[in-house]
Amino acid sequence: MNNNLMNILKKELRELFRDKKSLGMMLVIPIFIPLVIIGMSTLFENQVNKDVEEYNKIGFAYEINDIEENIAKEMNIEVVNGTETELKQKFEKSEIDLYVTKDNNKYIINSNSSDTSSYAVNLIELYYDTYKQYLQKNYLQENNIDSEKFLNIITIEKNMLEEENFFANYIKNYAFLFIIMAITVSATYPATDTTAGERERGTLETLLTFPIKSKDIIIGKFLGVTVSSIITGMVSLVLAIISLVISQKMFSIYEGIDIMFSITSIVFAVIVIIVMSLFISGLCIAIASTSKTFKEAQSALTPLTFIAFFPGMIAFMMGITGTPLLSIIPFLNFTVIFTDINNGSIDILNIILMTISTIIYISIVFSYIIKQYKSEKVLFSK
Repeated sequence: MNNNLMNILKKELRELFRDKKSLGMMLVIPIFIPLVIIGMSTLFENQVNKDVEEYNKIGFAYEINDIEENIAKEMNIEVVNGTETELKQKFEKSEIDLYVTKDNNKYIINSNSSDTSSYAVNLIELYYDTYKQYLQKNYLQENNIDSEKFLNIITIEKNMLEEENFFANYIKNYAFLFIIMAITVSATYPATDTTAGERERGTLETLLTFPIKSKDIIIGKFLGVTVSSIITGMVSLVLAIISLVISQKMFSIYEGIDIMFSITSIVFAVIVIIVMSLFISGLCIAIASTSKTFKEAQSALTPLTFIAFFPGMIAFMMGITGTPLLSIIPFLNFTVIFTDINNGSIDILNIILMTISTIIYISIVFSYIIKQYKSEKVLFSK
């Protein structure tokens, strides 16, 4: 690194750490990561450990027998009797959580797609499974068949693998989406200030009077913004890890499960964060450099936050996994590769393709911007 480039970088870093707004963008935004992790853990905890009394009001459009009544008491089901019409009206008024009608030996569960109704459906299905098992056992005994041996002809045992824990993987992947957003937001302000901001203040023209190549100026500013983005990404990752440690102790849904990032996933997550920071910083510098004023640059960079976030969000929600082709698609590749890493699937080829393609994209953008700076069109066009 030559002296001019080093001096530009030092200047940019000095201004970066002196500017309260830049520091705020760089360090305050990552605070949202713990809020996301702990907040979503709380949500999942409440869903899993929801009190049965919140969804136990079940309507029966037929007269239940003594056996069903005893099962209902054991399962803490509040029985509401009535005609189908009466129960339908009560359900529509949210006075009951669902109602059951009967057609001979067929029981019809009437509900909707709300969360409460979904819990009630699980409850009533368990209720009828219990009732069915009782009837089956009683029938076998009446026919002198060993019911225990017959009904337990096979056994099923659940073994929840650590990497298959839905809650942990979902929260870690979702948190990474917010890390991407934090990196993007932290890059926009310093990129705007160091290009359009300096141009508006007139300091950029002064800088160009020095015997410094346009390439050194652009790369120096780019590296300064990149440092800001990387710091934000690393702080966000550290806060995510700390939040996972806290969540592990706070919430019962993680009991007996290691929800932490593995050492390997942390190493590769750092690589993704660095490459993402390089890409976003280069893009921000390129867009802001073509803007005439600070405000214009901010307006131009605002959509970038959503562009950086939503492709990854869609891929995450659809469960898309990494491929060599997806590894070279900007924005999408970072989320997809991290999701694979978090799920224990590390494809070195995809990571290499992500890195190389990002370097190529930055080189193309920079070659254009440097050419513009040499012709002074970016600086003095009105």
